[in-house]
Amino acid sequence: MISWFTGFLPYEAAWFVATIIDILVIALPLMLAVAMIIYADRKIWAAMALRRGPNVVGPFGLLQSFADGLKVFLQETIIPSAANRALFLIAPIITFTVALAAWAVIPFGSKAVLANVNVGLLYLLAISSMGVYGIILSGWASNSKYPFYSAIRAAAQMVSYEVSIGFVLISVVLWTESFNLNDIVQGQRGHIFHFINFYGLNPLLFPMAVVFLISSMAETQRAPFDLTEAESEIVAGYQTEYSSMSFALFWLGEYGNVLLMCALNATLFWGGWLPPVEWAPLYLVPSIVWLFAKILFGFFVFSWVKATVPRYRYDQLMRLGWKIFLPLSLFWVFLVSGYLMLTRYGMHI
Repeated sequence: MISWFTGFLPYEAAWFVATIIDILVIALPLMLAVAMIIYADRKIWAAMALRRGPNVVGPFGLLQSFADGLKVFLQETIIPSAANRALFLIAPIITFTVALAAWAVIPFGSKAVLANVNVGLLYLLAISSMGVYGIILSGWASNSKYPFYSAIRAAAQMVSYEVSIGFVLISVVLWTESFNLNDIVQGQRGHIFHFINFYGLNPLLFPMAVVFLISSMAETQRAPFDLTEAESEIVAGYQTEYSSMSFALFWLGEYGNVLLMCALNATLFWGGWLPPVEWAPLYLVPSIVWLFAKILFGFFVFSWVKATVPRYRYDQLMRLGWKIFLPLSLFWVFLVSGYLMLTRYGMHI
């Protein structure tokens, strides 16, 4: 695309325009996807509770999310008189922006990636850890008791499970020998019996796939780990004082992060944009279709868990993160590295 624009623009301007177009090609469909998965989320919950769910606005209720978006857009933004006005407004913007920025390194195909950097996983770790700032700022700037409690809970929860996620990623990096997400996907080609394109079915990596899935639910504050929004304890958590588009930005950021975690799970363990098996006709299907199918299945699991599993107590949440997942993921790093030293690198005791 840059080469096409350089025909009538200086290189710097051509690069800038091409990059903006690439960003919009990712961001706009992502916003549409968020609207539709909110609808899907509500439909899944309804089906599991033997209810109908959204079924009035548009055919089969498909336009319900857009009606909700229009409603919050037309509402007045109310800022509490005792709130820190600047930080109160900046907090949802940070949450939303960070959720979008993380998609820059997600590969949708062998060459369909905005930034094919060699440290893609490190970038994701860094950018996802910044999401907690939006939540902390919203809780503190609201100058209200329950949002502040929620912000403190969120900080502890996200830090706790980021540690486990970090060790899980180390196991994958050791196996692939790369931080580049495209290299990780390519490393899964024919991984099992030269036929199945998954790391997730590898006996050494499957437990880490499960740990990553559960940790990603806690990282995104999804049920049963939604202690930051436990309505029976702290009303609506850090977003209690928010209304209108500032509230909507939190929702967009939350569901954007959920989709990101589903995409990362698919990329790290389930072949990313590769078809499930090495069969030539399957490569006729566009790679982005395979990735979307895996993301949607991952999101179904997220919704399934939210609809069926009761909320954890906070002590149970911390115990799971620090006393179970952290030792397990750390032990697995030693296990995977030891196995690779003995088999791949030919070192013997």
